[in-house]
Parts: sequence; C-alpha cells; structure tokens
Amino acid sequence: MVTFSGTRRWLAFVRVISRRPLRTFAERHAEAQAPLNAWYHVVKGRDYRSPHELREDFPSVSFLGGRRAVFNIGGNKYRLVVDVRYDLGRVYVRDVLTHAEYDRRSIEGSL
Repeated sequence: MVTFSGTRRWLAFVRVISRRPLRTFAERHAEAQAPLNAWYHVVKGRDYRSPHELREDFPSVSFLGGRRAVFNIGGNKYRLVVDVRYDLGRVYVRDVLTHAEYDRRSIEGSL
C-alpha cells in the first residue's frame, strides 16, 4: 500500500480489457503487431490517474470526452480507440482501425 497526499491506496497497474481485439487486428494487419504490442506493454505497466499522465507516455493521444482516448499506432497508420477508467485502473479496448476506417467512422459519428 502507498500513500498519496494523505490517502492510502493499493499500488496497482492498469488492466487492459481485452487484448483480443489487438491480436485480431494484428492477424489482419501484420505490420501492426509490433506497435500494438509495444503500446500494450507500456500501458499495462503504468498506473494512470488522469489524462495528463497518459499524455506523458503518449504525447499524440487524442481525447474524445471524459474517458475516450485515441492513440496513433504504427506511424499514424492505425488508430486504437479505448475507454479509460482512471478511477478503476482499467483500459477498455473499443476499436482498432486503419486510418481510413477511423476517418470514415469519425465522419459518421460512430466512434
């Protein structure tokens, strides 16, 4: 247990739910596998408490609303869309998309 500003909290790492969409996308787009794995290993080893902390590791992350984050993956070829629950230490993978798919879904408003 650690203490932050007088409050006690169990030291925990982010739990990524689920890794399956990352693997499925990498099966269809083999060149995405290494950058998706790199993202996963960075995120699972951290304890993000705010969007600011997330941006420290991923300066190009975009935020859509209070919980949704969009990561540029593989030199901006892909987009990883997640919901982050900072209070619970969880990252929910929502979509892994090509840049074109992301642009189309952004226009449609279906992100």
